[in-house]
Amino acid sequence: MPTKLQQYFPIIRSREQIMEEIQSSPSMLSAFHSWKSEQQDEFLDFCSGVRGVKLLYDSFFKAIMDPERDSARLSDLLSLLMGRKVSVLRELPHEGGRVTPDTLVVMDIIVRLEDGSITTVEVQKYGYAFPGQRAACYSADMLLRQYKNLRDELRQQNKRMNYRAVKPVYTIVLYESSPPVFRDYPDTYLHHFRQTSDTGLELELLEEYFFIPLDIMREILQNRGIKSKLDAWLAFLALDEPGWVEKVIMAYPEFRPMYEEVYEMCRNLERVMEMYSKELQELDRNTVQYMIDEMQETINRKDAVIEEQSEQLTQKDAQLAQYKKMLEEKERQLQKLQSGQKET
Repeated sequence: MPTKLQQYFPIIRSREQIMEEIQSSPSMLSAFHSWKSEQQDEFLDFCSGVRGVKLLYDSFFKAIMDPERDSARLSDLLSLLMGRKVSVLRELPHEGGRVTPDTLVVMDIIVRLEDGSITTVEVQKYGYAFPGQRAACYSADMLLRQYKNLRDELRQQNKRMNYRAVKPVYTIVLYESSPPVFRDYPDTYLHHFRQTSDTGLELELLEEYFFIPLDIMREILQNRGIKSKLDAWLAFLALDEPGWVEKVIMAYPEFRPMYEEVYEMCRNLERVMEMYSKELQELDRNTVQYMIDEMQETINRKDAVIEEQSEQLTQKDAQLAQYKKMLEEKERQLQKLQSGQKET
């Protein structure tokens, strides 16, 4: 019996057909058996249309949203997130020696927009304990790299540095599982930060941030459904239940060709197995790193409690020492009075 998604996308093959091809190739069969049983089921489910494909995985996102092949898709998503019309010019390479680590990041892409500004879009499986600090460091890193590259280019042209040529940097972070602080805003899935003055003075400061807690987004859409194209984009990227795939293409038919492209990609089993294996390796590293970070955070909290208790004990010891001195002084005074009374 066809799955719900096979009814919309006839190119989707059955689980039996997929397994038959896997078993016909020793390399694919070896890769398949290297996965855990739940990972095998997940792979077969999204290839056979039982579920949708998790497009937040780095390889899958970049295959569908590749700005070099079709910049309009990413331009549309960024325009909706940023609240203004933007056009992606090209993808930028990741440079070595980044200030911020890549652990816990599922997907990361950096692009230059038509106006010269730089935008990074990343997905974190688990949100960092310090989301604001990390995003600020990442943004500052990109801004500094842009400044250095511009300065070097101008030097080669025997020109002076012009700060007007430094363009804004936009940092967009999507969380599969968001940090606890976002839970204080259960009715909001898009948070925009930019620097402003408390006097009303307007200066062209260059860093802006957008945070999207996808777990909260899921709950919001469950309650009210898809109400905007941004809702549809985030559902397309983050929700893999067949019912949501159906809702997206019914509300916005322009997403149907992208889904078809995903399932056409799934017909190349060898390629998609390589992509999936890569994502599983990254997820394993992310999970280990998350556990290490969580343990370190627990240790840090305990250390802070111990340090506070130690300071309190030190203060009490100082107070006791002071009381002891006061008692000794009073005792000396009392002895002095008593010896004076005896002499009289």
